[in-house]
Amino acid sequence: MRFSKTLLAAGMAVAMAAPLSAQMAMGMPESYRTVQMHALQRQRATLLAMADSMPERLYRDKVTPIQRDFAQQVAHVAFAMAYIVPMTMGVPAPAPFDSSTYLNSRAGLKNYVNGVYDWAEGVLRNQTAADREASINLMGTPMPRWQVWDELHQHTFWTAGQIVANFRKNGMAPPGFGFF
Repeated sequence: MRFSKTLLAAGMAVAMAAPLSAQMAMGMPESYRTVQMHALQRQRATLLAMADSMPERLYRDKVTPIQRDFAQQVAHVAFAMAYIVPMTMGVPAPAPFDSSTYLNSRAGLKNYVNGVYDWAEGVLRNQTAADREASINLMGTPMPRWQVWDELHQHTFWTAGQIVANFRKNGMAPPGFGFF
């Protein structure tokens, strides 16, 4: 009796895994693009909330002498998007922005973030399914193009998390995290 239950359980596991392996062979489901679009929108909202929450007089303030200042750190997130997406997706980069403006004013920083994220959302929206599945090399790691968006999402929140120290240094709470 025990042997037959084990065989039955193993058979069910194989039967249930078959559709998953077939799906994996077909690539990432198209519905995942919506998840990635929401991630871009959440990233933008977080960066804009940080830009709004930090007094402009502290935009060039650093927690330590060797790190980026607040505005540079926020801009670095958007710059990574504007640099890595063209490099891996074969699309033109967004129009350049004036760093003397976006590093020194709230309006300039928000304009930069919005400009880069408007462009990135357009790239994601217009990618064909075949292009999303095409294999590229990101800094020595082969992956499908759709995965680049996930890697950028990880970079964004890693970098944005470091910005919290700028708020804490000045006795301020960072803006609330928006997922919960």
